[in-house]
Amino acid sequence: MFKGLAAALLLGQSFAYDTILGFNSTPIIETRSLDEIYHAALLEGGTVTVWHGGDERTQQDTLKAAFEKRFPGITLNITVDLSKYLDGEIDQQLFNGNIHVDSIILQTLQDFPRWQQEGALLNYAPVGLESVFPAFKDPLSASWYGYSIFFWSISWNVEKLPHAGNISSYKDLLKPEFKDQLILTYPNDDDAVLFAFYQIMEVLGTKWFDNLLEQNPRWVRGTATPLNVLSEANSPQSVTFTSFGGLSPGQNINISFPNDADFVSWPQTAAILKHAPHPESAKLLHNYLLSPEYQSKVSWSVRHDIRPSGTMYPDIMHMPHTNPTAFARFMEDRVTVERLRFFFEKRLGTAQGLSPLIDEF
Repeated sequence: MFKGLAAALLLGQSFAYDTILGFNSTPIIETRSLDEIYHAALLEGGTVTVWHGGDERTQQDTLKAAFEKRFPGITLNITVDLSKYLDGEIDQQLFNGNIHVDSIILQTLQDFPRWQQEGALLNYAPVGLESVFPAFKDPLSASWYGYSIFFWSISWNVEKLPHAGNISSYKDLLKPEFKDQLILTYPNDDDAVLFAFYQIMEVLGTKWFDNLLEQNPRWVRGTATPLNVLSEANSPQSVTFTSFGGLSPGQNINISFPNDADFVSWPQTAAILKHAPHPESAKLLHNYLLSPEYQSKVSWSVRHDIRPSGTMYPDIMHMPHTNPTAFARFMEDRVTVERLRFFFEKRLGTAQGLSPLIDEF
């Protein structure tokens, strides 16, 4: 019963799609306007199905609402789940030749070059791709590219910590006033969080982690959970560095970026599947995502010609204490990833609690 699944799991090692025969890396370069692609998408049926990495089902509701408002008559059918689960399901669809997803937007950056080499992605350059930082895209085939910068900052609830001042370093989190105040995602349950701890400990050593454990942090699953919990007035936790709230995370929440070790940032990466059932609708979405209209609204743009609006921050490539290209290299080194995962699992145990995406009954 597991024969098909086993074969799908081996796709990245030995299986080559029959479509790779005669594979051409030359991309289709889009020259149409958004309105012209919109018209083609309507004629196609007006639906685009997207799988987006995340750990809270409602995380992309804002994107869905903005896209459907911008393009009336087009439905953005978006599913949010953990990237580490979605990529395996994509492999199964590819193996079975039963593609029902149009667009994939994932944290598992190591998957995209593999899928491109296997001929699974559409070689397609949306309008504006030339302005995307070279390190965030496939330079030859244009089969994948970042669409928004995700990152972890230090975040805290100023109402719960009225006298904390600015928390400017990871060492600050070891101060006595933060004992029992920290809420953190298990590093052995999320590769981006794992990389965050890895970068910190490269500079501050394992002693920092030992001291962090003495602060009695609350460990949770999901990177949306810490920010949700510290935002709650009746929860005791007030500080995290493993949650994404953007550059303007909301009322009563302050953020800062550390000055003693790098923080994690990466381009959340998108691609259209080569045999997507709704290719015109997928093209509409990807052109919209890379447009100045959309890129001007994200915290950090993947485009070199758009800076964060209303902030003092430079573009992501010139932001101190982060390297947005480093996470991709880390994700490709699965030996190091697994070794680190087991280091933390030995110290913390396996991740406890249900995934935030498991439905309650």
